[in-house]
Amino acid sequence: MFRFLIPLPGLYMGWGLGSNDAANVFGPQVNSEVIKYRRAVILTAIFVIIGALLEGRKCFETVGGITNLVIWTAVVSTLAAALTVNLMSYLKIPVSTSQAIIGAIIGVGLLRHTKIEYTLVRKVFLCWILTPLGAIVIAYLLYKFLAFVWQRRVKNLMVFNRIVGIFSIIIGCYAAYTLGANNVANTTGPFVGVVPGFSPLMATLLGGGSIALGALTYSRNVMYTVGKKITPLDPFSALIVVLALAITLHIYAQLHVPVSSSQAVVGAVVGVGLVKGMRMVNKKTLGNIFTGWIFTLIGSGAVAYSLGWIVRLFISE
Repeated sequence: MFRFLIPLPGLYMGWGLGSNDAANVFGPQVNSEVIKYRRAVILTAIFVIIGALLEGRKCFETVGGITNLVIWTAVVSTLAAALTVNLMSYLKIPVSTSQAIIGAIIGVGLLRHTKIEYTLVRKVFLCWILTPLGAIVIAYLLYKFLAFVWQRRVKNLMVFNRIVGIFSIIIGCYAAYTLGANNVANTTGPFVGVVPGFSPLMATLLGGGSIALGALTYSRNVMYTVGKKITPLDPFSALIVVLALAITLHIYAQLHVPVSSSQAVVGAVVGVGLVKGMRMVNKKTLGNIFTGWIFTLIGSGAVAYSLGWIVRLFISE
């Protein structure tokens, strides 16, 4: 019975992920008044769980394969990552939960002097670099293409706005699905194969549920940063941003690499900003967000190393 309490830090991590990353799924639509906040977080919660259950286990091997984890290091790494993510949420800065958990796992690996799979780490780092760059390109091309198609086919402005509103909600649901599929491994993934009886199905269900709870209870703070402070978004721009985010996350889920929805959404917003003119992009906010990403990776590793050092004073391996 006690062993089923071991993944609790992962659920705390999932709650922090949901509170921070729900803004990436529906933040632009909420801020552009396409959908009300309450309805947005309910849809987010539903489709995050569906995505986690159907495709979430694809990234488990990557998260658990960085280094050899035992029960106490899985607990320490997820707790350290969760504390880092929630600090960033409190500061209203969108961060990478993928960087938080990977940084924390590397931290405990360095502490225990266990082998770190640097080939896998390099693959993950490369995907992190390509995530915002790819999202910029996808958003830029989508904006150009869909603007051209819809302006040619839909002449009535009211009809156009109504179509955009409907598709924005549908695409937000798809983005929530991909968030669950790609990021649930960041929450309970470290415990799969480490805690006896903790199956991938249980991990996806509990992890997805914790992300959904975070979205429902504490996601309002970051939505303002994502939706308005980077660049002003009209409803059509918001649709493009979220579609580019969803496509990016889904691609990397198929590659079994958890990536940052925050990096993807910021890249997508920049892509839209490039269409409108780079002067529309708030560079100061972007700078703060990039600083947050760097702090997340290094900070979570340092927190995990420090917590692990304390834990080792009281246990014998």
